[in-house]
Amino acid sequence: MMTRSRLMLAATFLLLSAPLAAAQDGEPEVDCENAQVQIEMNICADRDYQAADGELNAAYKAAMAAAREMDEQAGEMGEHYVGAADALKRAQRAWIGYRDGQCELAGFEARGGSMEPMLVSGCLADLTRKRTAELKAVSAISGN
Repeated sequence: MMTRSRLMLAATFLLLSAPLAAAQDGEPEVDCENAQVQIEMNICADRDYQAADGELNAAYKAAMAAAREMDEQAGEMGEHYVGAADALKRAQRAWIGYRDGQCELAGFEARGGSMEPMLVSGCLADLTRKRTAELKAVSAISGN
């Protein structure tokens, strides 16, 4: 027969392990409009970054199409006018290195703590949105 304290311990374990089971089956249910605890805030910050990253990827694709169009048009004036697509690739690779280092640095405010992932994800989302705006400006140059 279980003692009352063992029963309470077992019930507590089950309640605490439920979110872990949900996380293993897929992403846990979190209302990001009302995130209350740090794990929820971390999850929501990551979701925000993932959404921003999706927008960035679409903007990069459009900017690359614009850069290739610029290269096609410039090629008619001479080969030394071509290179927009290659420049965009180099810029994007350099930006990714900058973003990753800058956001790792942002996480040091809470290094090793439960808040660190939220700080890193927030930084990633912010810098990604700024880069998306830059890439959209590249697309606007060629009218894409």
